[in-house]
Amino acid sequence: MYSKKLTPEQVALYHQQGYVVVKSFCSKAEIDKLYSTAVNDNAMLNNAVDLNDQSGKKTKLSLWFTPGNDVFGYLTRSEKMVSSVQQLLGDKAKVCHFHSKLMQKEPKVGGAWEWHQDYGYWYKNQFMFPDELISVMVALTPANKENGCLQVIKDSHKLGRVNHGFSGEQVGADMTMVNNALKTMELVYLELEAGDALFFHSNLLHRSEANLSDYPRWSIISCYSLQSNLAYNESSTSWKTPVNVVPDEAILEWDAESLSNADFLKKENDPALKETGWEKEVAN
Repeated sequence: MYSKKLTPEQVALYHQQGYVVVKSFCSKAEIDKLYSTAVNDNAMLNNAVDLNDQSGKKTKLSLWFTPGNDVFGYLTRSEKMVSSVQQLLGDKAKVCHFHSKLMQKEPKVGGAWEWHQDYGYWYKNQFMFPDELISVMVALTPANKENGCLQVIKDSHKLGRVNHGFSGEQVGADMTMVNNALKTMELVYLELEAGDALFFHSNLLHRSEANLSDYPRWSIISCYSLQSNLAYNESSTSWKTPVNVVPDEAILEWDAESLSNADFLKKENDPALKETGWEKEVAN
């Protein structure tokens, strides 16, 4: 069971290779509650968006900005989550929540995502400091090669921001740089058990294959920034609001609201999202 504090070795590993995996970050009981909510809360279904890969396969996602008093809000606001992010980003400013998304790769139809960096498009939001941005993926189901687990290029965060452009409906990294990175650095398949957490740098190159297996791959991904990291082209406000931390026990023991009141991203409400590559921004 996770002890609420990363070890010095884990912190060093994150800075060295651009990511760190924390095993059993969430307990089975926590994952059961999170996954049950993901499947049964109508707000998730009603606000899910289909994203197409180049072969026509689809990945569903639901994205919201402000963490609330629902079970996913309790996870993203939990002491273990926020304290871990603070350790990795440093103690010079408070942790803020940018957005969270539920990723749903269904069996046989869940789509692929091209190589990209999160900061490749968060740059368009004009966040100033990529070292003060981080994503945390918590696996709600097992993630493996068969169902399209995340692939990363180890150490690639040291490249800095790579140019990104459109490829079909997606926005991906410059493949010349990606191929050079693959010749130089190690490709890693990050196979996770349900409850494992992956913390990764905003400039880490990553992708995922389509889910061709008989089993789903679902995950919750929460993205954080330090309050000192100004974003000059971002209309949401959660990115500059320090997280209201709750105890870890809240996930299982506190009454949880539905996500029906969450401030979900809605594609049809902002036609500019298509032009800024929002599909790629929110997918992993």
